Amino acid sequence: MTPQLARRAWGSLETLHVVGFFAPQVQQAYDRFAVPATRAGYFAARSSPLGRVDPAIVVATFYVFSPTLVHRAVPAVWAAAPPETWAAARAEAVAACLHEALGEPDVAEVISLAQEACAGLSPAGRPLFAAWSGVGWPTDPLMQLWHAGLLVREHRGDGHVAALMAAGLDPVEALVTGGLASNSLEFVRTTRGWTDEEWTAGLERCRARGLVDDDGLTAAGAEQRRQVEETTDVLAVQGWAHLGEERTRRLIELVAPLRKQVLDSGVLPGWIRSRG
Repeated sequence: MTPQLARRAWGSLETLHVVGFFAPQVQQAYDRFAVPATRAGYFAARSSPLGRVDPAIVVATFYVFSPTLVHRAVPAVWAAAPPETWAAARAEAVAACLHEALGEPDVAEVISLAQEACAGLSPAGRPLFAAWSGVGWPTDPLMQLWHAGLLVREHRGDGHVAALMAAGLDPVEALVTGGLASNSLEFVRTTRGWTDEEWTAGLERCRARGLVDDDGLTAAGAEQRRQVEETTDVLAVQGWAHLGEERTRRLIELVAPLRKQVLDSGVLPGWIRSRG
């Protein structure tokens, strides 16, 4: 099992999973709780298996979001509804989106493969994954596939935070360099809640370290991001190694038409499709 193959497998499921972050029906479900804070539903649903946590826990585990942004939403979201209600609202909306985009495909084989990969994931050092691993699997087949994508994503995400910290990149530095590396700078700049002053200070720290210049990432910055992604990939091999190379390739093959249908449905923003 190579890190590159593991990354492809994660990417296959990721397109299905991010419906929970971007589909307008999900935001509409959150709006019912009438919490005005920006991204309130995102913080509530994603952190829900941790329970009614203090905002400091969300700041620590979500890493790249401004603490100020988090504190505006948490614990206000828990006053509006308990964690499990936020999670259920997201799941209901995601299920509706996936069934609208995909219909009722036969996903029994790919679910079996995805669940086997998830069975090989360890919670050690992975707080968000550990919390979600204790949540029961849905009964709806498409939501079982989505839940597998969630587990794989959170396991990988916890490892990515470790890689960023090992590289000495604080949250804003991680956003600046990662945004430049992935051509998503404007998206992360406008969605993570940092003030103009905080963003500028982070950019200047990157300049001082020789990671960016007026043209974007320097060679040193590009190399650092390559190392961060490489470390993330290595740390994310575990579940796919448990599944094995042949069955991992089979999962990628089975997910490919579902992924295309979701992208073609228009439920996700166009820039996601442009990422390939």
